[in-house]
Amino acid sequence: MALPDQLKGRLRLPVVAAPMFLASGPDLVVETCRAGALGTFPALNQRSTEGYGDWLSEIRDRLAEAEAAGGPPPAPFGVNLIVHRTNPRLDADLEMTVRHKVPVVITSLGAVPELVREVQAYGGVVFHDVISLRHARKAAGAGVDGIIAVSAGAGGHAGRMSPFALTSEIRGFFDGTLLLAGAINTGAQVAAARAMGADLAYLGTRFIATREALSPREHKAMILGADAADVIYTDRISGVNANFLRPSIAAAGLDPDALPPHEGLDMAADVKAWKTIWSAGEGVGGITDLPGASELCARLGEEYRAAVRALAAGF
Repeated sequence: MALPDQLKGRLRLPVVAAPMFLASGPDLVVETCRAGALGTFPALNQRSTEGYGDWLSEIRDRLAEAEAAGGPPPAPFGVNLIVHRTNPRLDADLEMTVRHKVPVVITSLGAVPELVREVQAYGGVVFHDVISLRHARKAAGAGVDGIIAVSAGAGGHAGRMSPFALTSEIRGFFDGTLLLAGAINTGAQVAAARAMGADLAYLGTRFIATREALSPREHKAMILGADAADVIYTDRISGVNANFLRPSIAAAGLDPDALPPHEGLDMAADVKAWKTIWSAGEGVGGITDLPGASELCARLGEEYRAAVRALAAGF
């Protein structure tokens, strides 16, 4: 695995639980890390920088307690920072991140060399998510440690490229850590991502459907009852192309097949992207239960090892 030195030997499973807006919190992060995968959350899931700092302290304390109790050491954790100029909290959240020396920082909507250097200066690792080769080249030029290839079918702001094409072309110019996102739910699919050239699999929707996720139970239930046909890729909801659940759009009183342009969309107080119009990836058809995060990671590990053995055995 092409992992940064800071992560080598510290993951028991080549999986990252993606930082999901309004879904990822301390419980999900801690249980994922205790199970050997890398747990993450968006800084903006807390309403203030002070609250963000409180979560960082809580997560560190709980992981330290778990390690002191014996057993395998927990995996590192990470946070997501929105780097775009529209995020008024970036400077304060970055300062808090540096103060706490967060092990992994995932940046979105901008690859900024100065931020990358600031995180790397304290020994942190920077992964950047991209949906296109143009963005991947910018991230590589900014000096990031890893690139997250968000391929077609992923939840949230997904790209249009096939995971085969995206991973292959990024590997042509980037030899750092490569993470792959897009409809990955099982350990066998994690093994497939690695066989395609990725070092780590990046799972989002599958971790929404866990007991620890902060998402409303109705969102989780909708994922359990959905399949790929219930996912729509549109820029009409958030202003940027993303995958959303058709039933949540209809429940908000909108026609999924006749959405007005985003600028003309009447988003009432109870009709909000991410909050009441929910996202999911095209892999929802493979999600049929609501386990705890540790149970899910254990299952992923068993499936992954079985798939690796099957590949090694040949055909």
